[in-house]
Amino acid sequence: MPKFALGAAALAAALAVSTATPATARSDTPRTTAPATATTRHLSGHLPDGASWIADVPAHWNGTLLLFSHGYGPTTAQDAPSPAAGRALLAEGYALAGSSYDPNGPWWALESAERDQLATQEAFADAVGRPARTLSVGQSMGGLVNARLARDAGGRIDGALGLCGLVAGGVDLGNYQLDAEYTIASLLAPDEHLRLVDFADQDAAAATAARLTAAVERAQATPAGRARIALAAAYLNLPDWAPGHNPPAPGDAEGQEAQQYVWFAQGVLSFIVPARYSVEQSAGGNASWNAGVDYAGLLRSSEHADEVEALYRTAGLDLRADLAALTRGARVQADPEAVRRLERTSTAGQGLAVPLLDLHTTADQLVPVQQENAFAARVRAAGDGALLRQAYVARQGHCDFTAAEVVAGVHALEHRVATGRWDGGTTPAALQHAARALGLDGAAFAPYRPTRLVVGRRHS
Repeated sequence: MPKFALGAAALAAALAVSTATPATARSDTPRTTAPATATTRHLSGHLPDGASWIADVPAHWNGTLLLFSHGYGPTTAQDAPSPAAGRALLAEGYALAGSSYDPNGPWWALESAERDQLATQEAFADAVGRPARTLSVGQSMGGLVNARLARDAGGRIDGALGLCGLVAGGVDLGNYQLDAEYTIASLLAPDEHLRLVDFADQDAAAATAARLTAAVERAQATPAGRARIALAAAYLNLPDWAPGHNPPAPGDAEGQEAQQYVWFAQGVLSFIVPARYSVEQSAGGNASWNAGVDYAGLLRSSEHADEVEALYRTAGLDLRADLAALTRGARVQADPEAVRRLERTSTAGQGLAVPLLDLHTTADQLVPVQQENAFAARVRAAGDGALLRQAYVARQGHCDFTAAEVVAGVHALEHRVATGRWDGGTTPAALQHAARALGLDGAAFAPYRPTRLVVGRRHS
């Protein structure tokens, strides 16, 4: 299972998307390399924009291609969400394929991911044969690619499985992350005058991340500091269940903040702040803003509002004064063209052309589970709610799925595509039973309903 990694190495791990382009381009001559196993053929090739693609085809292929969209990180081709899931899917007879995205662009591969995935599908068909069925699978940033394919690629894909997908999109992502970073900078490091947007390079972004993290670490030593950490965590939609801990009891504000601090201490800011630089590269400027945001109203929309209020009372701090100061000092303006570009390339949910099943862990520190709430609302508003199902795994960590959970999701989606009906196969009990029956590595599907995403902006 993928684990949470941080610092410079973490930038190789998680979130992407592009405008849909018909997959008419062909790859160069595919190359067959040494088999992945005695019964699996491995293929690779290149696409016209320089992207690479790979595929693994089992000897007894069942005719279904799983087209995998990888997450934010180096532009290296991947065709499965994890080695264990890849092995399990190949053993079931599925063929796997995926692209690197354009290696000449930023890791937030907005302008190429969707196009390169569809071109990979065509390259696979040329090299192996046209699949009887293609299911798109996307993880993290690739879950946003996947959701866009589910909207745009009807007739080319038959269904889609999202794993911890960044389905709320790039604009919302940047805005709620800005709120948390701004809160830390304003309340915990006011004399450091930290730059939060428009970074000159990734080193500058990493330096800001380090100073924000240091401010949080210092603040944890005092009740006032812990109250303000909880406020920033609420704006970040940060879960209060951390690795190595049991979930805090309801109403245990100190326990909730302590586990949110674990995420900060493990370096969540060292991932998200440098990633902002890549998003700005792709968008052509800063696409986040807080000018005009009412930080008191924003807190009221958070499931952690009671926690924050309790910790402020314990610390003897004036919460209303802090919220008023944040609202008064909020002056970050976005570049309108960058916002438009990110809306064009990095949003989803405006409709679905094929069935989509999204899986999400309930305590995801990089792509909060509340994104599923925002995405579902958009899909319902577009009139396509019947095509969407969402299911949840009770576990801490970003994209921390077992192979059994992934395979059970593929099976449930394939049933919907084959029969035209979900037939109750995506309930927590049904998915849990199906996953455990595989005899692989366990499962933790559970009833869950995500709360509202704390973001507080409207955009087109």
